[in-house]
Amino acid sequence: MKFVLVFLILALSSTIKAEEKIFNLMGTYAIIDLSEEEKAYESYRYLKEIENKLSDYLEDSEISQINKMAGIKPVNVSPLTFEVIEKALQICNQTKGAFDITVGSITINYKRKKIIPLEKAKKLVNCKDLILDKKNQTVFLKKKYMAIDLGGIGKGFAVEKVYEYIKQKEGFISIAGDMKVWGQKRKIAVYNPINKSILMEAVNKKDVCVSTSGNYFQEHIIGKSTDLIQVTVFYDECSFTDATSTGIFAMDKKFRENFLKDADFGYLIIYKNGKVEFNKKIFDFLEEMRFYPF
Repeated sequence: MKFVLVFLILALSSTIKAEEKIFNLMGTYAIIDLSEEEKAYESYRYLKEIENKLSDYLEDSEISQINKMAGIKPVNVSPLTFEVIEKALQICNQTKGAFDITVGSITINYKRKKIIPLEKAKKLVNCKDLILDKKNQTVFLKKKYMAIDLGGIGKGFAVEKVYEYIKQKEGFISIAGDMKVWGQKRKIAVYNPINKSILMEAVNKKDVCVSTSGNYFQEHIIGKSTDLIQVTVFYDECSFTDATSTGIFAMDKKFRENFLKDADFGYLIIYKNGKVEFNKKIFDFLEEMRFYPF
């Protein structure tokens, strides 16, 4: 049985099996384990196509073009780009804005490019000002200096799309803290950032996506002041797990408690005070769970 450590950056090198291929992708690493070696390379090429469309670090990507035309005019995009933005808007609505890809006004235009002040950037974060035209396949940011940052959903979306594209009976694909296992059993472990070891290990009961979010490597999640260290979400679709783990981390405490009350996905949360919380739904996806004291 193979072993995978769910980590924000990369599975630990000691857990990598010889048949697994590691690629540099999206500013981090992707691990691809498929029965046919050529399928792994084909998957990587497809993932690069996705990155070329969705990365705001690439000047000619579709996301960069949308950002350049903010407040000016709608931009025609590919079905893939339209799909990820549509999914992101759905989760923005579900999380009442805790997850919001228009946070790019802060992460891109304030933090990275330094072209607007922070107070102005904060006022521009509003997914309701991101307009989709499905008939014409266009995307429009209504106000100048708005920007889309897909960092909270792009990797999970890419994992899900390559899974659909490659059409293999079994496999494993991960990009940083987002992974999918299907058609096989693997031992999965969740990282503990408090003692830099393993918090929990289990075996997937069925096909599962797992995404982990936290701010302990870099302050990349913008949201309310939080009592959380890390959020891991388990579900059957990776765009959802990626965006939802980010959204939960960014929520204020009261809304988070209501949001999680009837969650139809599994979650595992580590708090700053050392408390660990998980729900019953996690057992739909995992079995043989074991926690390690710290």
